Amino acid sequence: MQQAHAEPNYIGVFIWLAVLTAVEVVAVYMPLTRLALAAILVILAFTKAALVALYFMHLKFERRTMLIVAVTPIILCVFLMFMLIPDGIMKHRQNAAMTTRSTTSR
Repeated sequence: MQQAHAEPNYIGVFIWLAVLTAVEVVAVYMPLTRLALAAILVILAFTKAALVALYFMHLKFERRTMLIVAVTPIILCVFLMFMLIPDGIMKHRQNAAMTTRSTTSR
């Protein structure tokens, strides 16, 4: 039998989403490095996605197995992103080497 749960405060969640969006807009115009800006935006995006999933998709009130099903793709995505970092570093080094060669051959 399903248990009834209290209705979430959708207006409160909306306000939090609006505040986080405003923080994202402010962060873009701050003098930050690209890496710091990317980290801030990713953290804010994950926070907003978690709020939407927990309250609007009602995952906060689901069983643990449903939570595991929802969190597993996030973990896999983060793992795959970290696995691609060496490729990005190598491409950056190759581009830097090609730039150096083209400027020295002139």
